[in-house]
Amino acid sequence: MKPIKSLLALLLMYCFSATALYAQTEKEQILTLRAASNQALKALDRTKVLSFLTDDVLVTTGNGTLLTSKKALEDYILEAGDSKMYWVRTAQEIELNEKRGLAWENGFWNGYNPEKSDDAIVGGKYSAMWTKASGEWKIKSQLFVTLEEN
Repeated sequence: MKPIKSLLALLLMYCFSATALYAQTEKEQILTLRAASNQALKALDRTKVLSFLTDDVLVTTGNGTLLTSKKALEDYILEAGDSKMYWVRTAQEIELNEKRGLAWENGFWNGYNPEKSDDAIVGGKYSAMWTKASGEWKIKSQLFVTLEEN
């Protein structure tokens, strides 16, 4: 009976470890996508930036403007013209609901305009809802709040 209990204990430890590894892997995927998204923003690669979003994404900008689709966000970006402004989001926390394929991310964002300064000229906090409904992580919703301006 004792070997069966030991085997069962090892099996349970493996299952819990596998679950923790899976969760960490999902978080790492989101962090990798966030870093790639930041790089696309800095490179002013609009097509790549939009590739991280669902078609029906909701984005609330730092000043409170609500954009209700990927197309609306693209139009908003185009309205900025030749602006070199870009944003960097730095995640502080990511929580997962693996069963539903959802994740919540929050952290700080900073806006840079290399034509004006190497330092951030605006910043604040953000949160993002990620979904894996399509089989890959995409941003479904983002909320930015401007808390700092230089």
